[in-house]
Amino acid sequence: MLKIAIVEDEEIIRMGLACTVDWQSMGAQVVGKAADGVEGLEIVAATRPDVVLTDIRMPRMSGLDMAKVLAEQYPEIKVVFLTSYADFEYARQAVRLNACDYLLKPVDEGELANILARLHEEMGTQEAGGHGDVADGDGADALVDWQELLAHEGLNVYVRQVLEKIQSEYAFRLSIEDCAESMQVSTSYLSRKLKEVTGHTFGALLARYRLQEALKLLEDGRYKVYEVAEHTGFGEYKNFCQVFKKYLQVSPKRYMQERELKMLK
Repeated sequence: MLKIAIVEDEEIIRMGLACTVDWQSMGAQVVGKAADGVEGLEIVAATRPDVVLTDIRMPRMSGLDMAKVLAEQYPEIKVVFLTSYADFEYARQAVRLNACDYLLKPVDEGELANILARLHEEMGTQEAGGHGDVADGDGADALVDWQELLAHEGLNVYVRQVLEKIQSEYAFRLSIEDCAESMQVSTSYLSRKLKEVTGHTFGALLARYRLQEALKLLEDGRYKVYEVAEHTGFGEYKNFCQVFKKYLQVSPKRYMQERELKMLK
């Protein structure tokens, strides 16, 4: 389930989104509502949503200003701007600011569902009635053989560019929207081709590569776990531990303990 926070100063729109949209059918649930960016940040700190739906223009703190704070403090959170036709061009520019998309008011449920479906795929979360592509197994068996992927004959040119981009920029903020924009293709096309060719979503590929590099740093022995998290693009220590355990079935601390025991034998 994707956790959703709604930040909108117009109460009728805020409550309409929260109460009339069939969130469950989209594999999502509303975990908080706020009337401006200040309240929005409080809701985010309390509920840690996966996605924030926010208006652009609001009193006290705008959606753009809130998005800037989210980009610094919660880079894993996706932002979807709610906008009117009057702010349409403004919204398109704002998408570059840690936002994954924008929706025109009044919100079309079909468009909202499409955006959430894409986020489910990118973030590897469980969808309603289905499952993400979390790998089974432990240790390096849960990771991806990157060289084998790149050596694949007839590899789609866009897929190759994404894989190479992940290799070179994994330590920085990176999204499939960034990749699609730089390649001048649609995000939906790129997402589909990645899954067809590699069997994994963009989010899963990025997480696996980051983990691959994190394991190298952990085994090097010179870095603390939180430093490894920072060096490999995970940011927060807590986020790193969650992803590490999700894919490798063990915590970073336990992984190192087991490695030390093996070395002593």
